[in-house]
Amino acid sequence: MIISASRRTDLPAFYADWFMNRIRAGYCAVPNPFNRNQVSYISLLSDEVEAIVFWTRNPAPLLPRLQELDDQGFHYYFQFTLVNNPKQIDPHSPPLEKAVGVFQQLADRIGPERVIWRYDPIFLSNITQFSYHIENYSCIAEKLQGYAKRSVISFVDDYRKASKRIRELGQYQIEVRPSERLVVADVKHFVLKLVKEATANGMEMQSCAENLDMTELGVRPGKCIDDDLIRTLFKYDSSSKKDPSQRKECGCAISRDIGMYDSCLFGCSYCYATQSFELARKNHSEHKPDSPSLVGWSDAEPPAKKVKKKKLNYTQGNLF
Repeated sequence: MIISASRRTDLPAFYADWFMNRIRAGYCAVPNPFNRNQVSYISLLSDEVEAIVFWTRNPAPLLPRLQELDDQGFHYYFQFTLVNNPKQIDPHSPPLEKAVGVFQQLADRIGPERVIWRYDPIFLSNITQFSYHIENYSCIAEKLQGYAKRSVISFVDDYRKASKRIRELGQYQIEVRPSERLVVADVKHFVLKLVKEATANGMEMQSCAENLDMTELGVRPGKCIDDDLIRTLFKYDSSSKKDPSQRKECGCAISRDIGMYDSCLFGCSYCYATQSFELARKNHSEHKPDSPSLVGWSDAEPPAKKVKKKKLNYTQGNLF
């Protein structure tokens, strides 16, 4: 079993204490995001977890805990988003120099093969044009030379949860360029520029769930939950089945996500995982690090057949 931590929120940045408490307990409770009365109990025992994939813009709170994960025998790697968009678009992401410093520290700690640089998603507008991203990508790539072996790109998708927020960027005189209106030739020329910068700085480039085939440009379709990478890094015979719950263009292997929607505080305008920033702040403020579930409270002991016991201490209360 591969653990995704998490597509739905930034666990390392905002919930590192909760995550480590669940590692020590050996399980966590995850309500179905579409029916919160259905709760899954997911094992977090090292002998049942093939690998943990962290998704984050700021793993700094988790860095002091990595030794504990190592001591317990966990395998893990990071998907590290670093795009340096203007604050109107990404209001609470860490400043570039701080993010680069944390990226370098993490890569020094676990190796550059285990820290994937995501320049993703590429947000095109009148203030973030192709020329802006080429210069910006080049600047970051140079700073990450020797600290990353892989760079992942994709273009912003029109998610229903984010469409209203993106329209509201008009108050800052930001005019968005929808991906469906882009000229393919212009996109390919742009991508070739990024590939040149990635190659010059020792990185392979991959795409994430893109409709456009960019293999002829030197960009092969990637997998964020990458069973091939897990086998290479950890010599582990990981499952290679595609996750049927993800989009057709997504190549990710099957995993169990332990995060919850509407709980991230970064406030990115294009975020697909947050419908309401107000609700995200509320959920974060009510979050309890010793609860089995990330948001809410659970008193139910997981069925013995689903989760092995590891001197588990259960918290009293109702899930929601």
